[in-house]
Amino acid sequence: MIIEYCQKTIEKAEYKKLEDGTWFAEIPGFRGVWANGKTVEECRRELLTVLEEWIILKLRDGDSIPEVDGFRVQITELAVA
Repeated sequence: MIIEYCQKTIEKAEYKKLEDGTWFAEIPGFRGVWANGKTVEECRRELLTVLEEWIILKLRDGDSIPEVDGFRVQITELAVA
């Protein structure tokens, strides 16, 4: 589930080539999730790493994570009998 969530989220990324020839990417609606790289692919890989770390921090802190194309990431408590 998390892999699919990350894939769908990365598809929403916006990329921009900077004046120095490097690439910058961010995901709208995901504050603090951005990356730089020498190539688009390097930037995308870094963005994916940042997104994964961001999700872990959000889960740890109990913060909400935006739904993306019907995919949700959340922790639910199970009752133990």
